[in-house]
Amino acid sequence: MSARLFSNRLRASLLTRRPQNVQGFSTRSNLRAADHGDHYDPPTGYLFGVKPGQKYVKEGWENLWYYGFIGSLLVAGVAYIFKPDTSIQTWALEEARRRLEAEGILEDPDKAQRK
Repeated sequence: MSARLFSNRLRASLLTRRPQNVQGFSTRSNLRAADHGDHYDPPTGYLFGVKPGQKYVKEGWENLWYYGFIGSLLVAGVAYIFKPDTSIQTWALEEARRRLEAEGILEDPDKAQRK
């Protein structure tokens, strides 16, 4: 037997797959590492889980979230309304008006009101 044939047979015997003791879709409990129990709430059939005739009890975070969200929208709206106009068109129009007034082509509106 040649050395090449022997090495091929050895390689083939080492590379063959052997069955392992691991199941593919196992549900063994010892494999569930950081599980804190079942968090699934089964459906009750009621809107938001509140039965008719019962009063909804708010959780502690709800008021803070509602007032914080609406308050931040109001603050953002006021800031947007009163922000300065920094557009290039406004600057160019004002600069053109200043230059035309400096050259005497356009009258100064402040001087026209004083007359």
